[in-house]
Amino acid sequence: MNESLRRENRRRMLAVALLAVAVVVMAFVCLFAGSSRMPAGEAFAALLGKGTEASVRIMRGIRVPRVLAALIAGAGLSVSGLIMQTDLNNPMASPSTLGVSNAAVFGANLSIIAFAGGFLSTGNNLTSYTAGANPYATSLMAFIFSVLSILLILGLCRVRAFSPNVVVLAGIAIGSVWTAATTILQFYATDVGLSAAVIWTFGDLGRATYKTDMIMFVIVAVCAAVFAVLSWKFNALLSGDEPARSMGVNVSLLRSASMLLASVITAVCVSFLGMIGFVGIICPHVVKKLIGQDHRYSIPASLLSGSLLLLLADTLSRSMGNGSALPVGAITSMLGAPFFIAVIFSRGDHR
Repeated sequence: MNESLRRENRRRMLAVALLAVAVVVMAFVCLFAGSSRMPAGEAFAALLGKGTEASVRIMRGIRVPRVLAALIAGAGLSVSGLIMQTDLNNPMASPSTLGVSNAAVFGANLSIIAFAGGFLSTGNNLTSYTAGANPYATSLMAFIFSVLSILLILGLCRVRAFSPNVVVLAGIAIGSVWTAATTILQFYATDVGLSAAVIWTFGDLGRATYKTDMIMFVIVAVCAAVFAVLSWKFNALLSGDEPARSMGVNVSLLRSASMLLASVITAVCVSFLGMIGFVGIICPHVVKKLIGQDHRYSIPASLLSGSLLLLLADTLSRSMGNGSALPVGAITSMLGAPFFIAVIFSRGDHR
């Protein structure tokens, strides 16, 4: 039995190593792919600071922050989905289950429509909107409402005993409220404010900067480290609440804290990049099929698979755009929707 377990662990470690290699290769592919059709040699020279000023600006100012954003946000959204699925014992759980993304969209719309380019400030004057819009204010508002949403849901779950079903139902209800509020805001928006709000909603890695990448990296790295330290507790939770309690796990505290951290990761990524769906569903399912549910391996594998998926989606978005990059959120949704349906109707997950 010990030998069989060692073989299984070696297989899992090999899978994680192969994922790491695939991420590195895909990062370079994504880095040298783009709508500018820049030759690989010129792109590599620009990456080293040589070549024309335009090439250097494209590589260092646009593509590198974009690739870093794909690596960080993909990892964060994926591991958030894994933790939520474990906490709720629900294979369909994801960062959008709790309405976190819906709350972020409302916060961003409120900032854009009401304060930067809408009916309270600049009307339909595009020049005034450009001068008044503050991307960091928009991201901050999106983040605040995301955290407020998860705190509200956790508070409601404290009123009644914290159970996975209550969390899911509360998330659906609160998410619907945020969506309705966003619709009302957009109904009263001016043309400029509405256009800006809709454009923000598109998941777009092109808006990433080194500063936003650093903020996302710190949050994702800290939260992922906490998840890794608690991996044995998540493994215990897979056996059920009572067995986990018998092993000394404070189930309610573990669920509340990990759900909050997973939601914070989602809030930060969505607030800077917009809506990027299905990463938190696709990657954890693939990882579980490949290496099982042992969180000592599934956490790093989820981080890597999320990065790999978002790099692939970003490469496709720039290759299919015919001179401009498509929103990466649209690509992940196109990839994720068929996968989501397949999971629902698969024989193993019929329940």
